[in-house]
Amino acid sequence: MAKAATGISGLDEITRGGLPTGRITLLDGGPGAGKTLLALQVLAHGAIHAAERAIFVAFEEAPDRIRENCAGFAWAGPAWHDATFFLDAQPDPDLVQAGSFDLGGLLAAIGAMAEETGARRVVFDALDVMLALLPDATARRRELHRLNHWLRARGMTAIVTAKSAAAPDMAADPDGLGFLQFMADCAISLRHELIGGVSQRSLRVLKYRGSGFAENQAPLLIGAAGIEVAFAGGERDAGGPAPQERVGSGVQRLDAMLEGGYHRGASILISGAPGTAKTTLSGAFAEAACQRGEPTLFVSFDSRAEEVERNLASVAIDLATHQRSGMLRILAARSVHGSAEGHLLRIRAAAHEQGARCLVIDPLSALAQDGNAAYSHSVAERLIDWAKAAGITLLCTSLMAHLHPEQEGTPLQVSTIADTWIHLSYLARGGERNRALTIIKSRGTGHSNQVRELLLSGNGVTLDEVYLADGEVMMGTLRWEQENAARNRASAAAAEAELQRLRLEAERAEIEGRLSLLHRQLELKQAEWNAIREAGRASLAQAARGRSELHLRRMGDAQDPPDA
Repeated sequence: MAKAATGISGLDEITRGGLPTGRITLLDGGPGAGKTLLALQVLAHGAIHAAERAIFVAFEEAPDRIRENCAGFAWAGPAWHDATFFLDAQPDPDLVQAGSFDLGGLLAAIGAMAEETGARRVVFDALDVMLALLPDATARRRELHRLNHWLRARGMTAIVTAKSAAAPDMAADPDGLGFLQFMADCAISLRHELIGGVSQRSLRVLKYRGSGFAENQAPLLIGAAGIEVAFAGGERDAGGPAPQERVGSGVQRLDAMLEGGYHRGASILISGAPGTAKTTLSGAFAEAACQRGEPTLFVSFDSRAEEVERNLASVAIDLATHQRSGMLRILAARSVHGSAEGHLLRIRAAAHEQGARCLVIDPLSALAQDGNAAYSHSVAERLIDWAKAAGITLLCTSLMAHLHPEQEGTPLQVSTIADTWIHLSYLARGGERNRALTIIKSRGTGHSNQVRELLLSGNGVTLDEVYLADGEVMMGTLRWEQENAARNRASAAAAEAELQRLRLEAERAEIEGRLSLLHRQLELKQAEWNAIREAGRASLAQAARGRSELHLRRMGDAQDPPDA
């Protein structure tokens, strides 16, 4: 089937190529849903990119007013003006109907204009206004069949806009405009609702003969570029190798816990209760990105840019310098000022304008406030898909009130699709609160499973080493008390060891003195023994000489000395 591209982001993906060429498309919706704007934007795209002329038949509003209303959109340029011919078909308010009438004369006029201009596209805007003049549902069906046959005979690509068949003023005629949905080859329903005080627009393709399409409802936004339809199928399917490059978190010890930092192009979630330093870690990441020379966008839903700069400067995070240089842009946005889809549109536009390689959203959970709950999870998913497709490293914070985040998850359930999830919490003991950091998960990289104390001071942000006492992680004053007690015990043990050493030295000296005395006494005894032994030997020798002399005398061998 031949299709005519609409040029509307998301709608061409939903319809798998655009609206059916040479057939009828119905745009059905309530007031302010964007029916007329969508039809005009389709014509503008055809004029600019396919050089196709078109006829716009206005049943409800004057052509001049329509041109004025479109003047602010980017596509409403000379090409659209030159290729679009308006036909004012508004019923005269003073018209008094007498007898029956049909669309034959109007169709003849449109046919002549088409032959004269070469138009291949036609829009019947607010056809329900004309059909309401017909007396009954049978007459309306007859004229709709007449219109259908006329368009098919000429092979023109037609768009018909009409109020929703479920609108209050149509309730009395269920077989009138409702028949348009059966007649059209492609039927698209537009909705405009007020949910929790927040305006929400959406689009859903009800039918598309001869073609597949995405059946689910998709959010619709109206911005400076016109209509955009939030559909992330193409972004989610974007291929390419997963980056292996690491980028720093701005906290050296956190990088060590992550074995080198975050992955380039990853989605990082920092969750925690109020005051746990989620914004501080976001600011540290933004500052580190700017120091690497990477353009960064910081979106704050809580504070103005000046307040963010002041608050982070108190912990030695300097964002003001980078904002003045243009490397950083801080975008302040209040979630109550628009829908989640509107915020996503503005964030994407600002990131594109900044040329951002890193994006911080603080907190992303602000998108889940009243009025946005039904759409916020889809917005978060498409934000992450878009950032990955664009190669942007995305860091989001999320406010949590749960005690066990690994069990409860985050309000938007971003934790299930984020690549790295860091949770911040309080440990309240000893009459004080201390901040704790835990890495719950980090896909594709090893990471520490320890609970670290997060310390903030005028010198910056750091993580303290784990301190365990009796199997528990100690922080703050309790840690200081435990460390001080350990130091005192170590000091006392050292003093006791010194006293013991001195006692042992004294005993050793005493023993050594006694040993020296004993050695001297032993030497004396040895000398006495030697003297006694020598004396004994001498006595024995003398006795032996005496006996020998006596023996000689007895034997007469000895001579007496002569007489005097």
